[in-house]
Amino acid sequence: MTTTDSTDHWLSWPPGAREATVRLALMPERAAFEPETRTLFVADVHLGKAAVFRARGLPVPQGTTTLTLARLTQALARSQARHLVVLGDFLHARESHAPATLAALAAWRQRHPGLSCLVIEGNHDAHAGQVQASYGIRTSTAAHVQAGLRGVHHPPEDHHAGTPSGALILAGHVHPVVCLRGRTDHLRLPAFWLRHGVLTLPAFGEFTGGFEVRPSQHPDSQCFVVGEHSVTALPVSRRMSL
Repeated sequence: MTTTDSTDHWLSWPPGAREATVRLALMPERAAFEPETRTLFVADVHLGKAAVFRARGLPVPQGTTTLTLARLTQALARSQARHLVVLGDFLHARESHAPATLAALAAWRQRHPGLSCLVIEGNHDAHAGQVQASYGIRTSTAAHVQAGLRGVHHPPEDHHAGTPSGALILAGHVHPVVCLRGRTDHLRLPAFWLRHGVLTLPAFGEFTGGFEVRPSQHPDSQCFVVGEHSVTALPVSRRMSL
């Protein structure tokens, strides 16, 4: 990792093991980086979502795809990743094929010609249709498996199932957020959510909603809250109050 003002949270798996099988940097760019293979994982990019809304007559701001790709470039620069794995929902819908969205994607890809890119197909990708191949981006309907990790789009429905090998599952789809409430206001922040061997990544896209995770209802889980420049583990005492 290159030195910046950002503070990553390092997660070791399995927890408490003398020698961790996997070490991941949870990054404030809303990405997870595995340094041994120099692989960057993101989920739920939803490129072209604002274009979809505008095509359907809803007035929303422009420039969200540009901002999303700029943050992805920043994560790649900081991590020096050689491989990118998108855990589903790279595109939002068929209207994501708008010329401006595709031009932004083409320009981004040209800036990273040596980067290996893989998209694990998500539910939105299935409806949006693939444009990735023409940009040198592979798409797969199968899980991405590497030492100690298994990357999917949908978290397993049976959260107690885990994997036979004890691998850490990386997933998307949920868009986890945490609400930190004070006496007079509250903050709604993206979060990495770890529960029963499944690490659900926050939505990477600039223009995405979120599912509020209530840690007090899942005392066996851990939340890592994403701030502007850091990722912080939510203390147990604070988890029980949310």
